[in-house]
Amino acid sequence: MSGRRSLRGSQQSLLSRYLLIIVAALLFIPVGIPLSFAGYNLFNSATAEKPPEEYKLYSNITALEEQWHQEALGLSGQTPDAIDRRLEELSGSYPLAAMFWVDGDGHTRQIHAPEDPQLQGQLGMDRIPSQWSAPEAIAFMKDASRQDPLAIVAFIGDRADAGEGFLVMQIPEKITEAYRFQSLGSWYILVLLIFFALFVAVSWLFFTGIRRRLLRLQTAMSFTGGAGIPEPIAPGKADEIGRLEEAFNNMVAELTVSRRREAEEEGLRKRLVADLSHDLRTPLTVIRSHLHVLGKEGLSRRGQESILLMDERIESLSGLIDNLLSYNLLSSGRVTLNPERKDVLRILRESAAAWYPLWEKEGFEVDISLEGEPLYWIIDESWFRRILDNLFQNIVRHARSGKYVGVQTVTREDGRAVVISDRGQGMDSAPEAAGAGLGLSIVDLLLNRMELARETVSSPQGTSIEIFQPRTQNLNKI
Repeated sequence: MSGRRSLRGSQQSLLSRYLLIIVAALLFIPVGIPLSFAGYNLFNSATAEKPPEEYKLYSNITALEEQWHQEALGLSGQTPDAIDRRLEELSGSYPLAAMFWVDGDGHTRQIHAPEDPQLQGQLGMDRIPSQWSAPEAIAFMKDASRQDPLAIVAFIGDRADAGEGFLVMQIPEKITEAYRFQSLGSWYILVLLIFFALFVAVSWLFFTGIRRRLLRLQTAMSFTGGAGIPEPIAPGKADEIGRLEEAFNNMVAELTVSRRREAEEEGLRKRLVADLSHDLRTPLTVIRSHLHVLGKEGLSRRGQESILLMDERIESLSGLIDNLLSYNLLSSGRVTLNPERKDVLRILRESAAAWYPLWEKEGFEVDISLEGEPLYWIIDESWFRRILDNLFQNIVRHARSGKYVGVQTVTREDGRAVVISDRGQGMDSAPEAAGAGLGLSIVDLLLNRMELARETVSSPQGTSIEIFQPRTQNLNKI
């Protein structure tokens, strides 16, 4: 069973099919063409008309030449009458051939021609001269070498210097044509071209099939559905690409399950945060009201300090709950922003003015430099104020040691930007950085919704947060 499966897999493998094409290409010329020649000859032999039986005597031209030269050698020194008699005997043995001989003086002696007039016309017996000159003999020899008609010439005595003349046997073209090798027909060339075209077509289809399937897989990877996950594709052949498609479908299925589980966990987390925020806010309000009542009682200085510290911690916890609730609402997309074209510098001045009394009370050095032309961005004013409040609150809570707040505008390559800085111990410092992550997460969510961005540079000498509008959204560019 496993052997059959491996055999099926090798037959469906792209590598095995490619190797089959390469082997066919390598064997096409050294093997395919000789085999096609042999098949062509066999086909001709099977389909061609067989020559008449009387033509069989003239089928072996080489044997006829040897026999003719032997006859010429045997006639050496014979009298003309003896040569005539022998030539007449040979004419009787080969009735379809023409025979004559020329003596040493160049006189044409006995001529024997076939009885068929058509064969006589092919042999041209009427053109044989009675007296041969040297040019005529040379011309005849040249015509004999062209085999049109075939002429077998042998000197009597089988030597040119014997001076006894020569014997001639002429075989009609009709007979020699029956045994001549047939040249390649046009249909055979056409068949070879068809085979070559089929080889090219198979190669082209092989590679275009691979390319089409890879492009289909690339398209499936590029286009995602509503959940941001690609759609599965229909698996094709069980080869390497088919296994890749199957692995892709398995990955899509795992991603779908993971995304569904993540969505369920996210929903559970958001419900938990909302419930906890609601459940914690009520007892904190009650505790804070009782602390206020308790503060009016006659307590010692240390008791008053404890009540004040508890009130600050409850206020901090209340702010944390507000941030949790805001983050939950923003991350779930349930907050609707109303973006409008607003002057950011005006909002910064107003927000800094609202925080200025607290900064002054805490002993902060305040450096505000917002001069220049108005800076217009598409923002939601109330939520942009929330961004500024979170950043200013982080400075008060986590960069108190620096006693510095800076609010300026700078010029970037893509336009003007707003910079809020402090001189605390930096965001990487554990004592001051603790608890600052949720406020910055809300800032990032709001900036992303308003199509703004921020860059943060933090060191032990302080933190600088730069808020800017990307070039594609810059309204101050003309």
